[in-house]
Amino acid sequence: MMADKKINEMNLAAPCGMYCGTCRSYLVLTKNLLNKKGYKVGCEGCRVRNKNCVFIKKNCTLIRKQQIEFCYQCDKLPCANRDRLDKKYKEKYGIDFIENLKRLKEVGVKEWLKEQEAKWKCPQCGGTICVHDRECFECGYKY
Repeated sequence: MMADKKINEMNLAAPCGMYCGTCRSYLVLTKNLLNKKGYKVGCEGCRVRNKNCVFIKKNCTLIRKQQIEFCYQCDKLPCANRDRLDKKYKEKYGIDFIENLKRLKEVGVKEWLKEQEAKWKCPQCGGTICVHDRECFECGYKY
């Protein structure tokens, strides 16, 4: 039971350093916008998805076997498995997963999640800005 609670608390803190609370797939599911936004499936967060995690697909044994919870716990960070994802998110969305991981390590999951929630809060309505669309799915505010 304790492990389940820990996973629930960390569900929006992906092993890679992504704040899942800003992900389009998470937002369309949790806001009941699948049909409106044209999606058939959404996501509840990387930890719930487990086998669909990008690092499990890329054969990260440490994450797959739950030997580590976050990539910052790996001696090989940054590794080849992360390079494409890190580059894409840095260039396309302005997100630096390595910096996120450093901050996660520094302040811990609970504090990091609070910081991320505040960082991605819509200035107009208090909803969440989608990292992929740069828009609030509550009021339509363009970031």
